[in-house]
Amino acid sequence: MTTMLRNGKVVALVVGLALVAALLLGMGKRDSGTTVTVYFTSASALYAGNPVEVLGVPVGSAESVTPEAGRVKVVLSLDEGVDLPADVQAFQVAPSLISGRTIQLAPAYDEGEKLADGATIPVERSQVPLDVNDLYNSAQELTDALGPEGANKDGALTRALDVLADNLEGNGESLASAISGLADASGVLAGSREDLTGTVQGLQTFVSTLAENDADVRDLNTQLATVSEFLADDRTELSAALSELSTALVDMAGFVKDNRGVLRRNVTKLTRVTRVLVRNRDRLASIVDEAPAGLGNLLNAYDAAGGTLDVRMDVNELMLGPSALVCELISRGTPGQLPAGLSSLCQGSIGALTTQVPSVAQLLAVLQGSAPQLVGGER
Repeated sequence: MTTMLRNGKVVALVVGLALVAALLLGMGKRDSGTTVTVYFTSASALYAGNPVEVLGVPVGSAESVTPEAGRVKVVLSLDEGVDLPADVQAFQVAPSLISGRTIQLAPAYDEGEKLADGATIPVERSQVPLDVNDLYNSAQELTDALGPEGANKDGALTRALDVLADNLEGNGESLASAISGLADASGVLAGSREDLTGTVQGLQTFVSTLAENDADVRDLNTQLATVSEFLADDRTELSAALSELSTALVDMAGFVKDNRGVLRRNVTKLTRVTRVLVRNRDRLASIVDEAPAGLGNLLNAYDAAGGTLDVRMDVNELMLGPSALVCELISRGTPGQLPAGLSSLCQGSIGALTTQVPSVAQLLAVLQGSAPQLVGGER
């Protein structure tokens, strides 16, 4: 008896030590993991102990599920070494309609800031699936909306279905081809999504511009309406003008066809004239700038009473001999306008004769008989 009691005490002591060790190990394991708090809008079929997964791999479990005002607080316990991104999201997943739910955390950690121990995932980053009751309620609402108390109250939906059935009867292949073409078009659009996005953004910019300039757009529409009314009122005259224009264009086409060679030569000559004008554009610009002043001076010099032009003569030039006067005029010319040896001739033998030839004034005086005739001598 004493031996049995002694053995019972030993067994009880061993069991107690095992329980204490298991408790300590469990507490140590929990302390080494990560605790995360998630808030959901609802938690149907979600209980403490439900698994937590990342990419379908179990990484922990739900420690507690506590309802609060307008939300449900769920505390998750994650295994040691499980890293998650700081912006991780939580999803309730129902593997079947009647089973409990699993909490999925996504996305998996790749790089960047990690989710800290004790972090909170708010309602904005959590999702709850529809349960069976939600599906039943949605189906009931749809049935009521389409039923005899809704859209089909007067039989409109029935008639629409009858018309649709009549139109689709015998068009199964065409409908299948249309659906196939739509699928192909969807594939093309998916491959060109960047271009499509750019087009949509361009349209958005265009619409925004129109909205910002709504008053100007309205004015433009009003002016277009006015022009349309004007054209509508004068459509007879406009039709006649267009008819005459058509006739004129036909005549012009015939003229161009009959005179193609002449027109080509004229265009060629016009091209040459244009090139000459281009080469002399500086001179033309000078003429355009100075011509008004010259014409104004000419108009001011005209004596309307006497019908003459008032000019100022340089009388001193008349005191030169004829040869000296000619050389003086020659010296004022540009080099391109004179022969090469003419300037040296004026400086040579003709220059020596200028002192032996009477001046122009003396010659005029002799011709008028107001002075004795001279042949050389002092001037």
